[in-house]
Amino acid sequence: MLVRWSALAIAIAATLLVMFFAASSAGVALLQDPTPYLRGSARPAAALLGVALLVADVFLPVPSSLVMVAHGAFFGVAGGALLSLVGSVAAALTGFAVGRAGNRAIRRLVTPAEHARAGALLERWGVVAIAVTRPVPILAETVAILAGSSPLTWRQTAIASAAGSIVPSIVYAWAGAHAKEAGNHAVIFGGVLAVTAVLLWIGGAFKPRPSNPNQTAS
Repeated sequence: MLVRWSALAIAIAATLLVMFFAASSAGVALLQDPTPYLRGSARPAAALLGVALLVADVFLPVPSSLVMVAHGAFFGVAGGALLSLVGSVAAALTGFAVGRAGNRAIRRLVTPAEHARAGALLERWGVVAIAVTRPVPILAETVAILAGSSPLTWRQTAIASAAGSIVPSIVYAWAGAHAKEAGNHAVIFGGVLAVTAVLLWIGGAFKPRPSNPNQTAS
């Protein structure tokens, strides 16, 4: 059983929650509604700020849905979706880098057997886990950090995060480009969660079947 590894995952998620609540309690306006700051910046600066906020979402309570909707409103569906996709993939890679950097510390917290078993599970299922959790706050960052301590590669993480981010990026960009007033975030987020559920279902549908030890090769 991966008792210590599970406890580590919970501790990472709890730490992120504490950081989020601490930043939220500080009352930083940029982290509450970045839309005015994006609107008041020149287009290149707004693009850079939006992507930077999505990357900062790994550690701070950035309202990523508002950023993605703003991308669509200011840069159109294609441009907004591309910016959101770049920011989301960069955020996943940032979390992955944190996990890579902390791999030695993680090895001290879990047994070698648990680390090997968890690494094997993440190597097998990590790509799917990264993809389906990208739209889910806290869980996305936790999975990305844990993936960094696994045998998964940077390329696999980038592809998986892009696969899991492209639909939410397009949905939010479309909403921002077509809505004069962004007041339908709950409906949009519900749609993104529905897409996540579909991705989870697909991941389960393509789950490899265990080989039959009694079956001989022909």
